[in-house]
Amino acid sequence: MTVRGFDPLRLDVEAFAKDAAALEGSWPLRQFLRIAEAAHSDAPPAEDDVVAWRARGERRRLPGSESQTWLHLEAQSRLSMECQRCLGPVAVALDVRRSLMFVADEDAAALLDADSEHDVLVMSRALDVRELIEDELLLALPLVPRHETCLDPLPVSPPLPAGHEEPSPFAALAALRRGGALN
Repeated sequence: MTVRGFDPLRLDVEAFAKDAAALEGSWPLRQFLRIAEAAHSDAPPAEDDVVAWRARGERRRLPGSESQTWLHLEAQSRLSMECQRCLGPVAVALDVRRSLMFVADEDAAALLDADSEHDVLVMSRALDVRELIEDELLLALPLVPRHETCLDPLPVSPPLPAGHEEPSPFAALAALRRGGALN
């Protein structure tokens, strides 16, 4: 049996799955440019921040059908994002575990993707695992990152003095509808 060396930046998915091979490693978080853009401006990824990852290939033979090619991915990292309550940095744990089924062409992918609970991709002889992991980590980013309890909440505006009313924001719209000018 020949042991092949697989390059995660140009992975032959079919051969990788056929050999039931596995790869793992870590890459600097700074190399994931799209993820780094989501970092808090006061806490960009440091030199020692990494994305730890693991990939495993598998061929599954189902009764009455062709074998299926699978790639199982895991990736973990941490990123400081902007808390939506206090606007300070909040550490967010990123943990991805995804199983992807690979098919021969776009038509098969479209057909299976609609009916499958798993992601379906088109087979590639040169898959960039780092780019795929970055895509999956981007999908794992929280929509609204925030601390459980903020240490320094944003200041609240002081109350208006007695007898002073804040104008309605809809008053300007009403003036426009009547053909008046904005103040």
